[in-house]
Amino acid sequence: MTAAPSQRVVALSSRELNSRLDEALALYVSAMEYPPGTAEQRAPMWLAHMLRDGWRCVVALGERDELIGIGYGYRGSVGQWWHEQVRHGLTLVSGPRAVEEWMHDYFELTELHVLPRAQGRGVGEQLLRNLMEGVPSSRVLLSTPEGPSKAWRLYRRMGFVDVLRHYQFTGDPRPFAVLGRVLPID
Repeated sequence: MTAAPSQRVVALSSRELNSRLDEALALYVSAMEYPPGTAEQRAPMWLAHMLRDGWRCVVALGERDELIGIGYGYRGSVGQWWHEQVRHGLTLVSGPRAVEEWMHDYFELTELHVLPRAQGRGVGEQLLRNLMEGVPSSRVLLSTPEGPSKAWRLYRRMGFVDVLRHYQFTGDPRPFAVLGRVLPID
């Protein structure tokens, strides 16, 4: 798969993403097939994430500089909601040794989304590679809904392995997988 020649990937500062937040959230809602009201619910969380240690963001821009893909994340740490949820599930399933192995020095890949019309052209892989480039953490972790999808194929192709499967995060009835891999990505 190759990325379309009419797109480019660039890093955005938190200020730059904030100025395009409505567009980024619309992309997220479209890619995840969520109901329209989801964007308003997620906006405060995305703004809070921008303040976290090690936050970074990359976007894929189309021919008219419109967002066709986005990826962001930050250094995961104790006390963050996602960290505590995964730590709890991983402790129950695999024990404290697995928690120490995976969760002591990791980058949380919080969001990675590509507009449906741009999927299947290497945009997601390019976003992932650019986002992970130079991350000082030893590992990267993410969660994704269980089931076959383009995202699953991307993560497997990029060397992600199972860390925790069929986990239900508080407040979401869907089962999720937590996937991880050692950094850097070659």
